[in-house]
Amino acid sequence: MLAELRITNFAIIDQLCVLFDRGLNIITGETGAGKSIIIEAVGLLLGDRASAELIRSSEETAQVEAIFSTEGLDSLQQPLREMGIDPGDELFVRRVVSRSGRNRAYINGTSVTLAALSSLAESLINICSQHEHQAILNGANHIDILDEFGILFPLRQDFAKYYGRYLELGARMNQLRTLKAMREEKEEFLRFQLQELEAADVKAGEDQALSEEKKILSHSLKLRELSRSAHDALYARGGSVLEEFNRVISSLKEIHRIDPNHGIPPESCDSLYYQLEDMALTLRDYEKRLSHDPQRLNSVEDRLELLGRLKRKYGGSLERVLHKRLQIVQELSEMSSLEEEQEQLEQERGDCRRVLQQLAGELSRQRRKTGEVLAQAIEKEIHSLRMAGAGFMVVFEKVTPVEGNEGFNEKGGDQVEFYLQSNPGEDFKPLNRIASGGELSRIILAMKRALAATARTGTIVFDEVDSGIGGATAQTVGRKLREAAAHCQILCITHLPQIACYGHRHYRVEKKSSDGRTTTSVELLSEDQRTAEVARMLGGANITAKTIDHAREMLQEAREGAAVPLLYTKSS
Repeated sequence: MLAELRITNFAIIDQLCVLFDRGLNIITGETGAGKSIIIEAVGLLLGDRASAELIRSSEETAQVEAIFSTEGLDSLQQPLREMGIDPGDELFVRRVVSRSGRNRAYINGTSVTLAALSSLAESLINICSQHEHQAILNGANHIDILDEFGILFPLRQDFAKYYGRYLELGARMNQLRTLKAMREEKEEFLRFQLQELEAADVKAGEDQALSEEKKILSHSLKLRELSRSAHDALYARGGSVLEEFNRVISSLKEIHRIDPNHGIPPESCDSLYYQLEDMALTLRDYEKRLSHDPQRLNSVEDRLELLGRLKRKYGGSLERVLHKRLQIVQELSEMSSLEEEQEQLEQERGDCRRVLQQLAGELSRQRRKTGEVLAQAIEKEIHSLRMAGAGFMVVFEKVTPVEGNEGFNEKGGDQVEFYLQSNPGEDFKPLNRIASGGELSRIILAMKRALAATARTGTIVFDEVDSGIGGATAQTVGRKLREAAAHCQILCITHLPQIACYGHRHYRVEKKSSDGRTTTSVELLSEDQRTAEVARMLGGANITAKTIDHAREMLQEAREGAAVPLLYTKSS
């Protein structure tokens, strides 16, 4: 139930706060006063798209806030917990629209996405407007209305889960068939590639090691010359570095014998001598290892050329070449198991088909029972709305089988459409062929009235449900709205006094201009103010004492003829 609505800097609304209550809340006002703007603001709370054009001139942001009582709305509990929001007795929803385009939404102070906000809309508010009329005329939506009335969505969700898996299995089987058709040619090509890679026997990092070896082989003569020259200078020839350094050590030892504090410990010199000697021996051994081997050089170059060709062919690096080999092995393995996988898929798909047939059969049986109950309920409602000879029926057809769907879709095996017989003796026709706007308004109200007892929505908004009706029919519509309000809160925007008289509360929307700015206000009317407003709706600008008396009489008749108890409790 919508308990409080606050609107700030939205269109022509400066600051607005409205407190609503249980039952039927009537909203009236002159054309253009801003009633539709209030509905637009409520739509924002339900995740509707926002535009910077909605922001009041000279302001940077617009804000819509609402407090909802969640008592009795059990369907909200789990979604709120999944969002990390504690589902208490009240829900505080806020939507901020900015000229910069940074629009934000909050639930109980927690930032949420518009998708998350929209997902809660079904349980919070249903806005029945001209758009809703078009949605109900669309036969594709009729099966959803029927399933909601029959509380069949849990069963339908089970069906949709198996149907999704059934489609996945079918897609994979089609893929396997395509693979099998291509397999022979592709398998031959893959085996050729694998043979090439296995013959090459590539090792990780091999190209880098061979490149280093090629560099050494290409400069082997120079390396031998340099290492021999360095070895001779250090160790082999007369007057070598080590020979001269040995004399240095002898001199230092003599100095140390005379002056131990001279600063150069003899052992450090010994360590340096041994290091130089190890260096000379390493150079000697290195020279012996080096060999000028043109044959080995040719072999390394050929190998590098092969590796380079493989890298160019299979991805640019040896890592890619090795990965390609593993990939080919895996593909060949998968190809060899196509028949086995196909057999397993066919078995699983057969099992899935049998479950779908069982669930679809159960859905269809329950839908037909529900359809009879819904048709009777709607017929009863439309008869009471001065369409005494009208008939309503739910028409069922099977989903047309096409390749891959087995006569199912994600909603089961049924196609559902609502048909109306406007007058006795006429044929039943689809709802979308209803010509009269008044008939359509009454059908919409009848459906809402019939669905009210099972509705999962806390609040229903009727935006000008009185289109195309008047007189006694309007009075009946008002009484029906009040009866429907026994099950859930209703907000109704109307231009007809016959409907307005049946409200539990009456609000008037007014537009005023001051200091060059236009503002909209909403006022909860007292009994006297309500009488005056109904009189205005009856007589227009010229309100006489007789008009006032007529308005007072209409209100009294509505009170006496619509003593319907509210069947849901008020939140504290």
